[in-house]
Amino acid sequence: MFAPVVRLASKKLLEIHQASGSFSTALNYHIDSPDNNPDIPWEFSEANKEKVKEILSHYPSNYKQSAVIPLLDLAQQQHGGWLPVSAMNAVAKIVEVAPIRVYEVATFYSMFNQSKVGKYHLLVCGTAPCMIRGSREIEEALLKHLGVKRNEVTKDGMFSVGEMECMGCCVNAPMITVVDYSKGSEGYTYDYYEDVTPKRVVEIVEMLRRGETPPVGTQNPLRIKSGPEGGNTTLLSEPKSPPCRDLDAC
Repeated sequence: MFAPVVRLASKKLLEIHQASGSFSTALNYHIDSPDNNPDIPWEFSEANKEKVKEILSHYPSNYKQSAVIPLLDLAQQQHGGWLPVSAMNAVAKIVEVAPIRVYEVATFYSMFNQSKVGKYHLLVCGTAPCMIRGSREIEEALLKHLGVKRNEVTKDGMFSVGEMECMGCCVNAPMITVVDYSKGSEGYTYDYYEDVTPKRVVEIVEMLRRGETPPVGTQNPLRIKSGPEGGNTTLLSEPKSPPCRDLDAC
């Protein structure tokens, strides 16, 4: 008698998932699919099993669960940049906790992806300083140019777009991060592009598509790193050293 209710609930969740472009990075739920369900066998590779042992050696044997984050990162690297539910279950077994404890971690941190991502995963900062400075327009420009919704992958598998919370570049807002899996998911990089505009993020995408390496950091030619536009107007000389190095003796 519950089967129709379950099917209806699954349908509604799927509809929400398909419309999630207007929500946060991803709604934290799981629906079994042919390529992501707990019945699919998953285990660490032989090389990564050695890395698992090394990671666990950093923690007391009765606190294995402290290794959840580095183990999830290792699993994500092995699996092409995202975490299927069977990989999370494998991590839960290693650290000897209920799977829900691992799901809680994986769904809390936005660097863990519960669905496939592109070779270049573009993450737009959605926190207040970047939003005030136009992050919504940045995301809209990316989605329109790539022809995808948030958390979808382009047909060629090259790009996907998501949202990340504060990445610590508020002084250079708005900014995006490009998670670069182009050379494989093992050893991926996070590259920051700051002071971006809708036009500039499209240019960055096209540079990546051509195999070029866009300059990281500020995209404003009038700024040096996080310095003021046009250069410093104060603190122009070398700072004077304190009159007495031994402050207790002064």
